[in-house]
Amino acid sequence: MPSADEILRDRSICICAGSGGVGKTTTSAALAAGLAARGHRVCVLTIDPAKRLADSLGLEELGNEPRQVDPKLFEEADVEMRGELWAMMLDAKATFDELVRKQAPDEETRDRILQNRIYRQISNALAGSQEYMAMEKLFEINHEGRFDFLVLDTPPSRNALDFLDAPKRLTQFIEGRGMQMFMKPTGIATKVVGRTSSMMFSVLKRVVGIDLLADLGEFFQAFSGMVDGFRERAKRVNELLADPATTFMVVCGPQGEPIEEAVYFHRKLVEAKLPVGGVIVNKVHYATEADLSDSGVADELSGPLGDELAERVAANFRDYQALAKRDAHNVDHLARELQAKAVIRVPYMDEDVHDLTGLLKIDRYLFASEAERNQLAAAGTS
Repeated sequence: MPSADEILRDRSICICAGSGGVGKTTTSAALAAGLAARGHRVCVLTIDPAKRLADSLGLEELGNEPRQVDPKLFEEADVEMRGELWAMMLDAKATFDELVRKQAPDEETRDRILQNRIYRQISNALAGSQEYMAMEKLFEINHEGRFDFLVLDTPPSRNALDFLDAPKRLTQFIEGRGMQMFMKPTGIATKVVGRTSSMMFSVLKRVVGIDLLADLGEFFQAFSGMVDGFRERAKRVNELLADPATTFMVVCGPQGEPIEEAVYFHRKLVEAKLPVGGVIVNKVHYATEADLSDSGVADELSGPLGDELAERVAANFRDYQALAKRDAHNVDHLARELQAKAVIRVPYMDEDVHDLTGLLKIDRYLFASEAERNQLAAAGTS
């Protein structure tokens, strides 16, 4: 099986995808750290609300613009930093506002939209779909050309396929019948703006101080001139996903359900003709050649440990071996379904990954060959 180094060679974007709770954020950060240490100028973009990425990289906080990780942290971990590592956390609302600023034909239109109450409600609703905003931010940073490599940690979602349709959502929104009715010169917006004497809206305006119809008309009239720009932008974001410089890494756990989800997700990526590099399986129990199944082993441990503790150690190890057997079976099934696509196993760590040292432990497995990964696991380096 190839290493992450081989999979990512000649690429410039890696999208880590999969269902929630499988370690996408940690994997994304480890991949980015490994690429940076090997000489690339890398930015990792996360959507993780827990901000674990900032903590693991020694940053107090992450914002909507990239921040550089201190190279000294790598030196302290005995790793030579030959490149640069940058990180950021998506602010969906700020990203949408920035998109409006870029698409607005002039400053007056820009300000009319950004200050409009209807826009604020719509943008909050659309920005809540973090999948599109993640794709938009990825496109923006890639277009700027500041980095050699970008790693995207996709949003946590019940449906890991949501973000594949994300670039289409804005197009569908602005091309929808309801939106078109409002934006036509003779449409509803033009008609309703003149109906401010309506009893219902007059009462609403007196009660809450909002002229709803006026805000609706203002928004749709200002937005109508930006439709073509938004449509073209969404198209280019879509094209980036299928670009040969982009690759997808599916991230999953070794249990049965995550494995099946990874198989399904991989199949959908292939059907969509998107480039798939392989699958990273986190928290795998590696099998060991040691054997504690013989009850005599517990007897031998009873001397230094005592009978009760010796039996507990032996039982715990038997449980571990059962998990290792299960994981091996599931990973083999995954490899067969993927038809020789890369499957990288990262072992179950004794401690939760919460700093750069922990990320670099994962990095050693990601960038090693299959034989080297087995040696690392056998040596107990996890």
